[in-house]
Amino acid sequence: MSSEKGKLRPTPPPAYLNPEFMSSPQARNIRVLTEMTEPQARFKKYNVRNTIVMFGSARTLPPDVARKRLEEAKAVAASGKCDDAECAHQLRVAELALRSSAYYEACRELSFEMTKWSLQHPEWQRFLICSGAGPGIMEAANRGAHEAGGRSVGLGISLPFEQEHNRYITPELDLEFHYFFVRKYWFLYLAKALVAFPGGFGTFDELFEMLTLIQTRKTKKQFPILLFGSPFWKDAVNFEAFQEWGMVSPEDRNYYVHVDSVKEARDMLVDIITERYLKGDNEGHD
Repeated sequence: MSSEKGKLRPTPPPAYLNPEFMSSPQARNIRVLTEMTEPQARFKKYNVRNTIVMFGSARTLPPDVARKRLEEAKAVAASGKCDDAECAHQLRVAELALRSSAYYEACRELSFEMTKWSLQHPEWQRFLICSGAGPGIMEAANRGAHEAGGRSVGLGISLPFEQEHNRYITPELDLEFHYFFVRKYWFLYLAKALVAFPGGFGTFDELFEMLTLIQTRKTKKQFPILLFGSPFWKDAVNFEAFQEWGMVSPEDRNYYVHVDSVKEARDMLVDIITERYLKGDNEGHD
């Protein structure tokens, strides 16, 4: 009978290859560092220097899909397959979806126009569309860039409920984050403009984060923030009340502007970006 004495144990994996450790609370700082470092390496590899961030509701549907859902809701209501209250609710949801679908189309068109404009410049001076990678307005942003023949960035976030990345993101610029604050960092770091379309809590979170960082000079960049769709924004937020109550300075009103058409937004973005980042020796960095 052979002796076990002298046998060598298998070599254990190094800590960074140990899935149990890397997923543990003790390795959280390492995971955060990877979400800072890997995107930086990827952006450098693919020469991504400047972005135009577009975000809004993940629930916003393309017009054709919204129209189809409204027709389906009307058909169900006419068939009597739901009670009056349920039918009314379904019709209301479908009508709201059709109304907001105009913003999907506007975002897609604006992204298309800005990408076409950007492609006229040398690669190091281009401004790539950047979205939150999901559906809705995020999909519209990446879709417009894709249809224009340009690249675009998608910064996704892991959520308890599944949110798939849209298919229009340039594959090598499609990223997934676990930590919201690191994702926000990358939204801001390369951004040279921001367009906020109607959205919910997530949209407001990103918007006010950007406004706060600009107001407090935590970022040197004073880039334009366009609020697309004044009927929504003026109904949802009384920005003037901040100044009327003395909660912000009068000059803080200059950090954002309401726009209501693709042409208006496109012209404003081109003028501001050209003035701040394309004249002289400025290469788009801050």
